[in-house]
Amino acid sequence: MLSSVVRRALEKPYPAQIKLGLAGPLGLTVNSYALRLQSRSYASKPKEAELNPEDFPPERIRNFSIIAHIDHGKSTLADRLLELTDTISSAMKNKQVLDKLKVERERGITVKAQTATMVQEYKGEKYLLNLVDTPGHVDFSYEVSRSLAACQGCLLLVDACRGIQAQTLANFHLAFAQDLVIIPVINKIDLPTAEPERVVKQIESLLEMDSSSILQISAKSGMNCEGIIPSIIENIPCPTGNSKAPLRALVVDSWFDTYVGVISLMSIVDGTVKKGSAIMSANTGKRYEITEVGLMRPHGTPTTALYAGQVGYVVCNMKDAHELMSGDTFFDPQEPVEALPGFQVPKPMVFAGLFPMDTDDFTRLQEAITKLTLNDSSVQVKKETSTALGQGWRIGFLGTLHMDVFRQRLEQEYGAEVIITQPNVLYKERKTELLEPMVLATIVSPSDCLGQLLELCNSRRGEQQDLSYIDDTRVLLRFRMPMAEVVTDFYDELKSRSAGYASFDYEEMGYEHSDLVKMDVLLNSKPVDALAVIMHRSKTRYAGRELAAKLKRVIQRQLFEVAIQTSVNNKVIARETVSALRKNVTAKCYGGDVTRKMKLLNKQKEGKKRMKSIGSVQLSQDAFYTLMSKDK
Repeated sequence: MLSSVVRRALEKPYPAQIKLGLAGPLGLTVNSYALRLQSRSYASKPKEAELNPEDFPPERIRNFSIIAHIDHGKSTLADRLLELTDTISSAMKNKQVLDKLKVERERGITVKAQTATMVQEYKGEKYLLNLVDTPGHVDFSYEVSRSLAACQGCLLLVDACRGIQAQTLANFHLAFAQDLVIIPVINKIDLPTAEPERVVKQIESLLEMDSSSILQISAKSGMNCEGIIPSIIENIPCPTGNSKAPLRALVVDSWFDTYVGVISLMSIVDGTVKKGSAIMSANTGKRYEITEVGLMRPHGTPTTALYAGQVGYVVCNMKDAHELMSGDTFFDPQEPVEALPGFQVPKPMVFAGLFPMDTDDFTRLQEAITKLTLNDSSVQVKKETSTALGQGWRIGFLGTLHMDVFRQRLEQEYGAEVIITQPNVLYKERKTELLEPMVLATIVSPSDCLGQLLELCNSRRGEQQDLSYIDDTRVLLRFRMPMAEVVTDFYDELKSRSAGYASFDYEEMGYEHSDLVKMDVLLNSKPVDALAVIMHRSKTRYAGRELAAKLKRVIQRQLFEVAIQTSVNNKVIARETVSALRKNVTAKCYGGDVTRKMKLLNKQKEGKKRMKSIGSVQLSQDAFYTLMSKDK
């Protein structure tokens, strides 16, 4: 009865504020119901409802992704493929359709892998093409690895002007390790500074790929793009699944919807997922009933079922975000199967404290973090308490950009106001020695910047592992470096010294012994535990002076003198003093003997000595937040 009333109401031009006249607690308005339908990211479109996944057996399915270095044109190429297959209209040209997050559009980068299903006719047969657009920055490499797990091949995109970059190599090796078919594509060949011949030689020498398989295109203008889809169909193998076998579905991604709860993006390895059927999680053992399945075209389009080899979304009435994890296997409760290997859990490289700006928002922020980590499973969360900032969380990220994007998404998508501390790394203690994490840094740069980059890496305690020339103008460097030297401003310095042309990538290399010490901060001889840091002994003197000077600027003047000290092993290495706020006690003394003024001043001096002995210095949250920023 409700649906028919709502349907008739929506067909009439009612004002948004007129209610439907429904009794009871529903109280829906025409506008609110329509808004609810439109806000669902997976709402169907009339022209797409005719797509029947049953018409596409595994041999006519191709699952592929686009991988590249940041800003080499992945999202633009994804738009072009969607346009060529009539999945989107030409009016959406170069609109970065798959960059759905606000933070992606503001920063101009991809931070979340997004999927889109296309249909293309080739040699009299219709093919179902599942595209995954992946991030390019090293901090989001886990998104790339998860996306490749649902594919049988990929397009490796290389900028015709900039050539092979650090993340190009990293993503190539990632795809190669998973035995995927790699199709090299040179993009932006229409630019005046393009050098496709030079890039072809780089691909041949560094990646050892045949030049005859390289496609040369311009994704922005559409030049030569019509040859990409035939190459995908001919070269990338079909998935090896069986729709009649027992169900095995791999959770590739997930997100939270206000109206239906948790939505899972699944790769159907075997079997069939149908609306109304039951599925069970191999991780939790819980059973769910499927209420909706569909394909992303590029927004969600409901279908009756998903079959082996296909990638689509599943809604199963799951309300608790804690019940799902990426890499989980779902199966039919009547036909249990062995769980799929899933994904290797990423190891966070950068840790930071995250606290609510207002302590009353703790519970609401906790819910927001839970929902956001459902969509970004590479984040590691643990509760912690700070004497300066109260209750909060210790959060592990894959890099500093990852940390900044996480904070921005919390603020934009959930309206959270947070304080996030400076990034640091996780140290280990073994008996009497301390161990710090090491990384292998890969840098690709113009050769005329070599001297400055060698100086930068050596100043960050780097050990050179390799130096080789890619061609006449570009050099490849590999340095073994402490992770602590990378997570702060290393990338900014790298870009500054290379005029923005150098690219950077790193991979974990375990732990090793280092001369690490704890630097304490004292205010009037009392240690402030929240400001203590662990660092290499060679860095303490400069860092101590910088921190003491910064504290002097943020601590408000008191009625007594405040001594700021930094120390290592009880030895003071830097000191700053915040002078006392002097009250003019002689203001009312007009003329008369000078001894009267001296008596008042001496009395004030004795009072300040007593205040200093019993007084305490408190840092406000705003002052603490200022300390955590990189601004000097």
